[in-house]
Amino acid sequence: QVQLVESGGGLVQAGGSLRLSCVASGRTFSRYVMGWFRQAPGKEREFVSAISGSGGSTSHSDSVKGRFTISRDNAKNTVYLQMNSLKAEDAAVYYCAARSDYGRVYEYWGQGTQVTVAS
Repeated sequence: QVQLVESGGGLVQAGGSLRLSCVASGRTFSRYVMGWFRQAPGKEREFVSAISGSGGSTSHSDSVKGRFTISRDNAKNTVYLQMNSLKAEDAAVYYCAARSDYGRVYEYWGQGTQVTVAS
């Protein structure tokens, strides 16, 4: 089992930046693909970004490309989401998730951290 704990959310003005962090338990962190998802009130959960176990490959949804950057520090069992040029539509609860390299479904999820964007 893997436990994930997000932090770094808060209130930010439109155009501003935030960096989210997700700390994972366990001894095999580098073997997991890590992802970020978000869910706004009344909407379904949406994929944001993912990063391979080594950090060598990343992907981002079209809505955040060029603004958000995912990264990881395997020595600290931590994955990050740097969010720049935030927009009102970025406001949501952001969730960290983990899956195996060969898997398709994210098996482990954090509790979420709230991001609020004020204009």
